[in-house]
Amino acid sequence: MISFGIKDVIDILLVAFLLYYIYRLMKRSSAANIFTGIIIFILVWIVVSQIFSMRLLGTILDKLVSMGALALVVLFQEEIRRFFSSIGTRSSRLSFPGLFRSRRHDPHREEYLPVVMACKNMSRDKVGALIVLEQNVGLSEYIGSGDLINADISQRLIENLFFKNSPLHDGAVIIRGGRIAAAGCILPVSHNADIPKSLGLRHRAALGISQKTDAVSIIVSEETGSISVARGGQFRLAITADELENFLNNPDLLE
Repeated sequence: MISFGIKDVIDILLVAFLLYYIYRLMKRSSAANIFTGIIIFILVWIVVSQIFSMRLLGTILDKLVSMGALALVVLFQEEIRRFFSSIGTRSSRLSFPGLFRSRRHDPHREEYLPVVMACKNMSRDKVGALIVLEQNVGLSEYIGSGDLINADISQRLIENLFFKNSPLHDGAVIIRGGRIAAAGCILPVSHNADIPKSLGLRHRAALGISQKTDAVSIIVSEETGSISVARGGQFRLAITADELENFLNNPDLLE
């Protein structure tokens, strides 16, 4: 007789939660269809091997599953990296709040005002810009791809960096610890097929860095002048300067 207790219920709920969490990560990187196909394949494998006990087909599927584990690591390496990074960030908040806060710079509202005002002016003048704010995941590798600035956040400096004749206007400005760390930085570009065709390379780069890290990206469109933000693989398009200020002071609202 098969017994079914509270532990089995908890087990099923935990598996369901894990699958849903993984699906959300896959959906952000446009790999949801692949993940769905893998789940269907696993269900077919269970039915063939465990329920109907088809030896020949079951053996073939067993071999595919054993070899497929390595293939999945290669196929979903970015999603796996983001998954463990997310777990590490959340566990740090819960287990080591004091240590966590000491590593993260918690800016005052006034420190973000130059960023907001610069974006507002660049939006009015239709000057393209891409600004990335480091959060908990370090951006050293991307900072190293640009020119080091290491200056206080200044509205005039930000606007000059993105001035159309500036040699650094095509790259991204990265802000770390309340200071402009570097400009002209090269960011990974998202290949998400769901990105609207009207959005250009700056938006794809902003989404790309938000998929790999927990950074907050601010984009000013050169074509329309609209301000957008990206975090966690998600966009907030065409926002106002007041909404931008609110997001910068409460980045968790973007998730």
